Amino acid sequence: MSARPAARLRAAALAALCALAALGAAPGPLGPGPALAVQPDEMLDDPQLEARARALSKELRCLVCRNENIDDSDADLARDLRILVRERIKAGDSDEEVLRYLVDRYGEFVLLRPRFSLGNAALWLGGPAMLLLGGIAAWRFVRRAGRGGAESAAAAPLTEEERARLARLLED
Repeated sequence: MSARPAARLRAAALAALCALAALGAAPGPLGPGPALAVQPDEMLDDPQLEARARALSKELRCLVCRNENIDDSDADLARDLRILVRERIKAGDSDEEVLRYLVDRYGEFVLLRPRFSLGNAALWLGGPAMLLLGGIAAWRFVRRAGRGGAESAAAAPLTEEERARLARLLED
């Protein structure tokens, strides 16, 4: 009889442990929120300027992480870039001026969505052009193979030896 309450106690403890684990993993007031790389000491006092800085930071690539914006990156260079963006905004620069300043300083690579220009036209148009050329080549190959197979069989007459062999096969 004592085994039954012990089993119930273990089941209740396991259920409580699962519930705590689920609450701890869930986003919200009880669980961990999103990890923010932006530290409180970096933030601007004016909420409108801070919103502009956050929006700009999401458009800028972390030069260390490569595929992460500086707003989400914990790298030291990303922190420096976030501070630089905020300093430029505090100085009165427009969003375009801040982006232009960073592009002049670090190159077009700093933008997560690079602009289309004559300098990078080959990169933008190269992929679709190669896909189009590959499609045309495949279409021509299939067309030729379909046509060439029937023509080559009809154009090559059978030799005497092949005719004799064919006749023997047909008689059997």
